[in-house]
Amino acid sequence: MTRPVGTATRGTTNPNRLRRMDRWIAAVHGPALRRCDRPTAVDLGYGAAPWTTLELLRRLRTADPRCEVVGIEIDPARVSAAKPYEREGLSFRHGGFEIPIEPAPALIRAANVLRQYEEGDVASVWARLCGRLAPGGLLVEGTCDEIGRRHVWVALGPGGPRTVTFAARLGSLARPSDLAERLPKALIHRNVPGEPIHAFLRDFDRAWATAAPYASLSARQRWITAVRALGTDWPLSDDSRRWRQGEVTVEWEALAPRSG
Repeated sequence: MTRPVGTATRGTTNPNRLRRMDRWIAAVHGPALRRCDRPTAVDLGYGAAPWTTLELLRRLRTADPRCEVVGIEIDPARVSAAKPYEREGLSFRHGGFEIPIEPAPALIRAANVLRQYEEGDVASVWARLCGRLAPGGLLVEGTCDEIGRRHVWVALGPGGPRTVTFAARLGSLARPSDLAERLPKALIHRNVPGEPIHAFLRDFDRAWATAAPYASLSARQRWITAVRALGTDWPLSDDSRRWRQGEVTVEWEALAPRSG
């Protein structure tokens, strides 16, 4: 066997940490999973405990009861610790960015994996992972806080990045730019004047401030109002059904880092 590609993460994990990402995947990617002959998902770098992998299986099966999930970890001790949790449709395997499974997966989820890498490494890792996807497959790569209140992820297909999604527990959000600390590695160092992500978060904060009167109705109504205003200047790819969940998804090209 060849050595797995990548390095071990810190392993931090908590139950329900990735619920916002999973909920979005099941809703948005569910139709593509249902079109697969064998819908298989990979939870890449699940950490020291397999809780989020078990949860991914349960949530994907709300979209398609045939879904199978493979947890992949570069640390063999973590794989051994997860083996007792295996059951029908759920398995754990030693590996890394090479994704050592067949057939190719319809989904790869890589949450809180790339934060320890350099920004310059991201494009090659994305390309490697996207190259392992089945036709029509999806890579979801992003970062969240320790208990899943704030989360930002990039969705990619075999052709590269498509969208960026921002998701939050609205009751704990002072302003949208609080999500900046959870930007994926491809964007977190670009949150500076002159970069699109900085302009987006600036405009989002302004729309949030203008929508302040709606806070008397609920944080959700304030978010929806702010996002609707934001959509006049930024290409959003979702609608109020997702906004009500405390999410907003933006086309990648609008937020992609400037060269240099």
